[in-house]
Amino acid sequence: MDRKQHWEQVYSTKASDSVSWFQEHDDQSLRLIHNTGLGKDAAIIDVGGGAARLVDDLVADGYTDLTVIDLSSAALAVAKQRLGKYADRVRWVEGDITRADFPVYRFDIWHDRAVFHFLTDSADRHAYVERVMHSVRPGGHVIIATFAEDGPEKCSGLPVMRYQPESLHAEFGDAFLLVEHEKKAHHTPSGTVQQFVYCYCRKANS
Repeated sequence: MDRKQHWEQVYSTKASDSVSWFQEHDDQSLRLIHNTGLGKDAAIIDVGGGAARLVDDLVADGYTDLTVIDLSSAALAVAKQRLGKYADRVRWVEGDITRADFPVYRFDIWHDRAVFHFLTDSADRHAYVERVMHSVRPGGHVIIATFAEDGPEKCSGLPVMRYQPESLHAEFGDAFLLVEHEKKAHHTPSGTVQQFVYCYCRKANS
C-alpha cells in the first residue's frame, strides 16, 4: 500500500477526533504563527493539514490567505464539511508535498505538524526541503513539529524519524536560522503521551 492509499484508508475508516495526533486546538502552532508578527493577510500553508483543526482557528482569527495540502481527499473532505460555509476561504490541495508545485516565494509561513517525521527516505526529505526553499519567501517563517528523540518509533503503523532540535534544523541547513524550539508532550485521545519537538526557523533573506 502506498502512502496515499494508507492515509485514505485511515481517514475513511476512523473518526478524525480519534486518531492519535488529534488536537482540539494546536495552541503551540498558533502561538508561533502569532509570534511571527505578520498581518492577517500573511500567506500560510498547513502541510498535511487534512482534517486537523488548525485551519479552523486561523479562519476564526481572520487570516485570509490559507492553503491546506494533504495526501488524503478523505481528510480534506472532513475539514471542508466541518468548516461549512467558511471552507471557501481556504485553498484545498490534494497532493504529496514532496512533489508539490507551488509558485516561487508563494508563502510567508510554512507550517507542518507531524508530516516531516514520516519521511524516512532521505530523498523524500531532500525533496521536501527543496519545496520549502522554492515556495517560502526570503525572510519567511518555517514551523515544523515532529516526534522528539524519545517519541514513538511508529505512528499509524508506519515507521517515523525522531529528532532533537539540532538534528531537525540540520535537515534544512544553513539557509534557515533556528529561532526557537520547544519540546511538547501531546496527550492522545487514548490517553497515551507522545513527545514532540517544535522548531521555528526563519529563512535567510538571500
